[in-house]
Amino acid sequence: MYEKSFRLDIITPTRVVFQGGATSVSAPGIAGSFQILYNHAPLLSAIGIGIIRIRDTEGLEVRYSTGGGFVEVKDNAVVVLAESVEREDEILIQRAEAARARALQRIESRKADIDHERARAALLRAMNRLKVAGKL
Repeated sequence: MYEKSFRLDIITPTRVVFQGGATSVSAPGIAGSFQILYNHAPLLSAIGIGIIRIRDTEGLEVRYSTGGGFVEVKDNAVVVLAESVEREDEILIQRAEAARARALQRIESRKADIDHERARAALLRAMNRLKVAGKL
């Protein structure tokens, strides 16, 4: 089956994660997940912690864990500016499990000097990374 493609760039503050053609991108919008296909209407959206799914021009699906950011769609070009992005095969399981344990420890400590919102966000990011890696 032939699907029309569009240009996709996924960029973090430290690196370019993906540049090339795609036929589909699904992203975790803050008001719910959404999908982008060829000739999508112009869009600017915030994304949250979740999974970005890309179907490339060869028909292969690749999943990425993201910690949030923004997506812009315009003239069959999609730019994802993300705080963090890791491809499923780049995720270090031990590091994600350690981050999860640290976040749980902070949440359970109930100390006044702990930023519990930040600890919950760290827990969500760690669990998302484990989910993308197939360990949850």
